[in-house]
Parts: sequence; C-alpha cells; structure tokens
Amino acid sequence: MVFEGSGSGGLTLAEVSTRRLLWWLLEGTRGGPTRVKILRAIIAKPLNAHQLAKELGMDYTTIRHHLDILVKHGVLEVVGEEYGAVFYVSGWLSKSELIGEILDESRKK
Repeated sequence: MVFEGSGSGGLTLAEVSTRRLLWWLLEGTRGGPTRVKILRAIIAKPLNAHQLAKELGMDYTTIRHHLDILVKHGVLEVVGEEYGAVFYVSGWLSKSELIGEILDESRKK
C-alpha cells in the first residue's frame, strides 16, 4: 500500500511510520541531537557504550540512557550483555535509505 498523504512522496505506510518515529527520536525531543551523534558513530562502526562515551566525549550514563531509548524503539540492536555489549543499527533500518536521509537533514540544521 502506497501512502499518498501530505508530503509523503508516495511512501508506503510503514515508511511513513518509520520516518515519523525517527523524526520524533532525532528531531522532536530534547535528546535528539545526542541521538544523532550516537547513530552517526554507530553507523561508522559498531561500538559499546564505553567506546561511544569516549569517542563522543560524553558521560557514560548519558550515552546509556540514549542507547536504551534507541534499542527500545528498534532503531538499534545490541549484541552481548552488560558492559561490553556492542550496538548496531537495526537490520531493517540499515537496509533503508531513510536513516541516511534523516541524518543528512539534521546535519543541515
């Protein structure tokens, strides 16, 4: 089913829902800019929370909070447990051009 709603550009309903979720997580909340930084880093190479905190120069607890939100909403997948768990962009999202488009849009701001 192709959704022809306002400004959808002929996207499927699933793509429209995904775009809305990503927009809310990355642009529509106070923590969005931090999540954008985290996603850019993980797209470049999968990392654990400690590595992300070090690479981004941010507090480990802050990174964990945002990772938990991104995992909860299916944007990231985690392999392993506890401290050494490594984060990856979810398979369904890594196959989509949507994440790149949204990250590019956020870079323009």
